[in-house]
Amino acid sequence: MAKFFVTCSKGLRDSLEAEIKAMGIQRVWSQGNDMGVYFEGPWRDCYLVNLKTRLGSRVIMPILDFPAYDKDELYNNVKKHDFTKYINPDQGIYIDANVSASPKFKDQRFVAMVVKDAIVDQFRDKFGERPDVDSKASLRIHVKVFKNQVSLSVDTSGYPLFQRGYREEKLEAPIKETLAAGLLQMADWNGETSIIDPFCGSGTILIEAALRWQKIAPGTGRKKFAFQDLQNFQSEVFEEVINECFDEEREEPEDQQPIFFGYDVSRKAINIAKTNAKKAGVDHLIEFTAQNVVNLEPPVENGMIITNPPYGERLSDPYELQDTYKDLGYVLKEKFKGWTVWMISGSAELPAYMRLKASRKMPIHNGPIECRFLKYEIN
Repeated sequence: MAKFFVTCSKGLRDSLEAEIKAMGIQRVWSQGNDMGVYFEGPWRDCYLVNLKTRLGSRVIMPILDFPAYDKDELYNNVKKHDFTKYINPDQGIYIDANVSASPKFKDQRFVAMVVKDAIVDQFRDKFGERPDVDSKASLRIHVKVFKNQVSLSVDTSGYPLFQRGYREEKLEAPIKETLAAGLLQMADWNGETSIIDPFCGSGTILIEAALRWQKIAPGTGRKKFAFQDLQNFQSEVFEEVINECFDEEREEPEDQQPIFFGYDVSRKAINIAKTNAKKAGVDHLIEFTAQNVVNLEPPVENGMIITNPPYGERLSDPYELQDTYKDLGYVLKEKFKGWTVWMISGSAELPAYMRLKASRKMPIHNGPIECRFLKYEIN
């Protein structure tokens, strides 16, 4: 049994915990950290979470936690741990350090150098040779220093899990794939109902919905995970888990019609969304149209709206967006009675121009921007 930690965007912790428990993993918990969830189990569970999580950003394995007040304490505590059990000396290592509120260690580059020295010296002492230091290395160590407490973890994922591989093109302010998937779960979407996004941008919310509808595990499209380079990698177990994921995928009828609908006033955005959807293999499930929100009509009798409209933090002056929100509110009241609308907003003022009352308001972060995920019942 090993303990793992799955990182996530701020605000997604509870949804991530529910997602991991739904995979059948028994020991899952959080402990005052809004940026991730712990689970405990065999390495099979680590493979499973890496393959199936839609909300997690990275799966790491905590290995060390100790206080350090100077360079020697940092070096000696790291060197005590046997890193030679993870990789061979002809493989590479990379140290990713993060330092905050530390009176002794102020430079994360210095911390990374000391940790690197301790690890490579251990290899040199045992094998007479040292692994190379490489950003694309087999063993990636995450170091976190908070005040005088030092934590080290082994990365099992490699490049971040939100990088699904389908987004070849993106707009200036894209929403991450993991956050898009998180919004779908927070909205209690049942995985079947049609979804409309009137501000679809590069299409991420709808593409994530289509992949979930197909029951495609996000990690099955990756070329490699970091755990595949570790000495304890169980290739047969990994193949079993992958095949289980493939067996769960939905079999579609040959005449399958679109069930997701994306609109955007920008033709460039629509073209990018179409390209991304095709790369993801879900372009037949999504209908994209260049259209202003004022012309929005229900493409199906019943559905849900989930959207990330512009709110001025990155792209435009929020005062220029007031009319957009007025138009959205008018269209929803006139044409979408009986529908549920979910909207993420980084503005406290703009949603008021819709003249609708939110029935739920949930805090969420879109990158560094503090947002709210708002629910409206259109009556």
